Amino acid sequence: MGDDEALLRLGQRLRAGGYRFTTVTPATHARVNRRPGNEVARDLRDVFGWSRPFPPEVVPGELRELMLAAGVVDDGGQLWRSRVRFSSYDDELFVHSAFPTDAPESVFFGPDTYRMAEAATECLRARREPVTRAADIGCGTAAGAIAVAKRAPHAQVLAVDINDTALRYAQVNARLAGTGGVLPRHSDLLDDVDGDFDLIISNPPFMVDPAGRVYRDGGGPDGNELSLRIIDVAAKRLTPGGTLVLFSGTGIAGGHDPLRAAAADRLAGTGLDWTYREVDPDVYGEELDGPAYAGAERIAVVVLTATRSLTQ
Repeated sequence: MGDDEALLRLGQRLRAGGYRFTTVTPATHARVNRRPGNEVARDLRDVFGWSRPFPPEVVPGELRELMLAAGVVDDGGQLWRSRVRFSSYDDELFVHSAFPTDAPESVFFGPDTYRMAEAATECLRARREPVTRAADIGCGTAAGAIAVAKRAPHAQVLAVDINDTALRYAQVNARLAGTGGVLPRHSDLLDDVDGDFDLIISNPPFMVDPAGRVYRDGGGPDGNELSLRIIDVAAKRLTPGGTLVLFSGTGIAGGHDPLRAAAADRLAGTGLDWTYREVDPDVYGEELDGPAYAGAERIAVVVLTATRSLTQ
């Protein structure tokens, strides 16, 4: 484990130098990196965005020293490789795992992160009552928690995860953003934290992943088990007027959405009013070629919101 102060300073130096990078899907990332001329990094976006191997001289000396101190560089001799990426969202920088995110402790950031954070901030804009306590379940980089904290600066926002690497990055990212209300905590869902919440947000793993990678596999035959567990937790821990914003995904087979059907069963009798919508009806199309989604006609990403009445 490297020096968190060095990792923080690395992010600060990149931001001060005008670094920006929008992270794409893994499939797009791989396609772009396969193009002729993209084999080796030529600038900082190639190093910290595209995760390309780089000659040490491509990175200024101060940044190289910070990478070494933070323990986020593989020194391969003539070519080095960063173990982290830095991505832009909401005028902030977020550190997360380098591409490809194959390791079990990988911390993912990508288009779904942007979508989830937007759904969370949309919910905040629609609320009449202020948020005083919120939780980001499976926080990863804490992008969602930070987006909430920036808009509810007096709120306590717990960023919970079971991945120690995610909690390290969440802490660094919260300091980079200056959001002191974000509190990273090790917890399996909300099992290890107390109290109720005005807002619960989550972008859990939702894929059917034969490799069983923690950051990707949602559990159960349809990849929806973790999403359903979060619905159960929220039904017990939301305050009156509190809302769950769940960003997830689901394989559609024969026009049937198994997540919507299962969510309806879980929410029945809870007294929560809920909505469910597809944010994008066709994502991760490359997964349809594999056995896990052999029966699916498409994979959709969705947002479920569930709100407890103020009178309950």
